[in-house]
Amino acid sequence: MATFSHATPERCAQLGRALTAAGLTWSDNGQQGAPQFLTYTVTDSHGRTWRISPATSFQISPSAPGQIWQASCPALMTTTPVLSARQVAEHIRDAA
Repeated sequence: MATFSHATPERCAQLGRALTAAGLTWSDNGQQGAPQFLTYTVTDSHGRTWRISPATSFQISPSAPGQIWQASCPALMTTTPVLSARQVAEHIRDAA
């Protein structure tokens, strides 16, 4: 069974800081206590909505344990690979 114990409060705070540092407007759904339901909603500079969620334990590589976030944008029909907080924020910020 997939777990989400890697989505700790500190990692959630890191994501929030990375999104803010990238100049993105974001909110979360308040489900840090149940990370399998945790979703962040981010608006990029083009007004597109992105959804960020923690990856499942099966998606996380032991060689890159800090890469736990995955973002999707329906308007662009894209989903990122599993990335770190900084990487996902930069990817959304830089999306053309």
